Amino acid sequence: MKQAAIVGKRQVVLVEKEKPALPDGWALVKIMVAPMCAEYKGFANGTINDSLGHEAAGEVVEVAPGSRVNVGDRVVAMPLTSCGQCDLCRAGDYIHCEVSQQVSLPTMAQYVAKPSWLLLKIPDGLSYEKAALACCGLGPSFGALERMGVDAFSTILITGLGPVGLGAVVNARFRGARVIAVEMNEYRQKIAREMGVEEIIDPRDPEALQKIKALTGGKGPDYGLDCSGVVAAHRLQIDAVRRLGKVTFIGECNEDTPLRISPDMIRKGISLMGAWHYNLNVFPKVLKVISESPLIDKLVTHTFPFSEIQQAFELSAGQFCAKVLLKPWE
Repeated sequence: MKQAAIVGKRQVVLVEKEKPALPDGWALVKIMVAPMCAEYKGFANGTINDSLGHEAAGEVVEVAPGSRVNVGDRVVAMPLTSCGQCDLCRAGDYIHCEVSQQVSLPTMAQYVAKPSWLLLKIPDGLSYEKAALACCGLGPSFGALERMGVDAFSTILITGLGPVGLGAVVNARFRGARVIAVEMNEYRQKIAREMGVEEIIDPRDPEALQKIKALTGGKGPDYGLDCSGVVAAHRLQIDAVRRLGKVTFIGECNEDTPLRISPDMIRKGISLMGAWHYNLNVFPKVLKVISESPLIDKLVTHTFPFSEIQQAFELSAGQFCAKVLLKPWE
């Protein structure tokens, strides 16, 4: 089978790999759509990697004993792996599995083997392209908004309008929330405005915090969602959110964010949370957003055949895009 691999700085190719084996309870999926996520960072840095991608939609073509899906099922392949047996897995929070190490099984390939309990069925009439957005396109932000309780009475501040941040806009607007955003990329600003974001502030503006406060009657937004993974955005969220507000972080970050326990949390009374994905029990709600949101088509800006993998990575690295989809069989 063909599989994408980064072989040098800004160089990605297709390599031949054996189809993966199937442990008991697993299934083999023929990938029809593989969304791109943050793989462009390794591409730009020249990080050698032949295990790319972690989200996909496709058709089950082979099952092992004990599998919970059948050959012919159309499925969304959830990111990473899990044991399927611990309390968190049984409750639907598999992403925080207490037993298994989180292993990324490459989905920028023509086939992927996955634990069958992480293959969620696609309803009839929903395309693979749209169903694939149930992973990182809408997933991290949906889980975050669900935990915070964002609704039509809410104002939410979203920092970072990459594909995940724009997915957050889709989710927030579907709930009827008022959205304020922080982003410097003009291409993505335009998409966000088309999605109904009320105000977009440049993070380089020294008056950014004051402008956010002014837009919320001096109190600050009810909720904050950081999709950027940038320390300055973390602090902006903490400083901007209203007293007793909530902030959730979904953008990956390996740096330390300064936090002052007394003034930031005890006296202000805010709640800070991290979210990685959503509980699998709310998958039908995610599908409802995908099926009914008038904004969903704006989230996907480009689709590439596997034969144009280099061009797809160049575009993703340039960031003049929202969600980018790959077609492994074209």
